[in-house]
Amino acid sequence: MTARSSPRTREPAANAAALVEAPDDLDELNRFFDERRWGDGLPIVPPTPERVKKMLSGIDRAAEEFVAAIAPGFGAATVENIAINAVLAGCRHEYLPVLIAAVEAISDPGFNLQGIQATTNPAAVWMILNGPIADRLGIASGHNCLGQGYWANATLGRALRLILQNVGGALPGDMDRATQGQPAKYSFCCAENERQSPWEPLHVERGFAREVSTVTVVGTAGTTNMNTHAKDADDVIRVIADTMAHPTSNDYWISGEPWLVISPEHADIMRRAGLSKADVKRVLWEQSKMRAARMAAKDRARTQVARRAELGEIQPDTLLPIAPAPEQIGIIVAGGPGTHSVYVPSFGDTRSVTRKILGA
Repeated sequence: MTARSSPRTREPAANAAALVEAPDDLDELNRFFDERRWGDGLPIVPPTPERVKKMLSGIDRAAEEFVAAIAPGFGAATVENIAINAVLAGCRHEYLPVLIAAVEAISDPGFNLQGIQATTNPAAVWMILNGPIADRLGIASGHNCLGQGYWANATLGRALRLILQNVGGALPGDMDRATQGQPAKYSFCCAENERQSPWEPLHVERGFAREVSTVTVVGTAGTTNMNTHAKDADDVIRVIADTMAHPTSNDYWISGEPWLVISPEHADIMRRAGLSKADVKRVLWEQSKMRAARMAAKDRARTQVARRAELGEIQPDTLLPIAPAPEQIGIIVAGGPGTHSVYVPSFGDTRSVTRKILGA
C-alpha cells in the first residue's frame, strides 16, 4: 500500500513514494494510520497503488514532478505525494489539478506558510474556487457552502490539510503549535457564488479572465456570523465594520488582510445603492478603524513595534486601520438566501494568493 509522502527535504524528490505493507481490514488499517499520525482523526480512504494511479490518470504530469517544498518541515510535495493525500481525503481524480494549484499557491512567500503552520493562532487555510471549474466539480457556493454536505468542498479542503500535515510536517503539538485550533483545520473550501454577485468575481478582480479557473488560498483565524436585517446599505456596512473592529484581532496589531463573505441578499442591497466592490472596501476600511486604547497595554506595545513604519508613534487615541489599504480587504459573494454574511479575520501576517488551475 502506498503510504505517506517522501522524507522531509528541501530538495526536489527524485524517487516515487515508498510502498508500505498495511492491514487489509479497514478498521485495522485506520488504526495503523492513526498510530503513525498519517491521518486527521477521521476515517481515511486506503491510498493503494491502484487508487493513486487512478488519481494521477486525469493529468499530464509526471508523478515524480516536484511542485513545492511545504513548510515548516519542507517536505517535497511531488505530484504523486499530492495525489496520495487526495486519495486519503476521499477526493475524486478530477480534483487533482485544483490541489496542485493550491500547493503552488501556499508555497508563495507572501502567503507565509511557515508562520501559518507553526503559530499558536488557530490559523487555517481557506480555499476559494472561481471560474468554470466550480460548477464542473460541484463545489458549493450557495446554501451552507462553508458547512457540511458537499463532497468536493469537504474532500478538497481535507486533502490540502493532509498535505500540510503529512508533507509539511505540521503535526498537532509538534510543529503545529495551535493553542486550540479550529474546526476549519479539518476542511475549509468553497466557491464564489458568481451568478448572484453584482460585482466582478475574485479572480477577475485579480486580473484573470472570467473563463479561467483559479484557486485562492487565504490564511484565516476563524469565522464570525453577521446577522443583520438592515435594508439600507449604509446601515449594513456600518454594522459589518463595527463587527470587524475588535481589540484581540491580529489584523489590527500586525496590519492584516481581513475577508468578508457577503451574502447575495446583502450584496444586492449594496448594489441597489450603487456601490461597487471598491466602494464597499473603502467605506469598510474607514469605518472599521479602531482606537488603540481598546487594546490591552501589552498588545498595544506590540502593535507599536509592528506598525511604526506604517503609522508612526501610536497613542491611545490613534485610529488603527484593519489593513494597510482598502484594497487589502478581501470580499467574495457566497451563500444562499438569508440575512447572514460572514467575517473571516486573517492570521494577520499573511497575504492571499491566487493561482490558475492548469488543465481545468
